[in-house]
Amino acid sequence: MEEYERVKSAYVINNKLMSKAKTQMVVMHPLPRVSEIEPEVDFDQRAAYFRQMRYGLYVRMALLALVLGKSF
Repeated sequence: MEEYERVKSAYVINNKLMSKAKTQMVVMHPLPRVSEIEPEVDFDQRAAYFRQMRYGLYVRMALLALVLGKSF
C-alpha cells in the first residue's frame, strides 16, 4: 500500500495527456474511479467507461433473465 500511495499521482489521465493521445485511442476503466481519471476527461469522445458501464448493466440483465428462464 505504501508503494501505491507513493506513485498514484504519477498515473492520472487528464485533458493534457489526452491532447497527446491518438484520436483512435479509447479510455476504458472498470469504475469506480478514484483519482485515476480527471472528471474533465468525461466529455472526451474517447472516454468509453460510461458506455462500458451501461453495456455491463445490459449484459447482467440478460444473464439474470437467462438464469431465471425469462424470454424477451
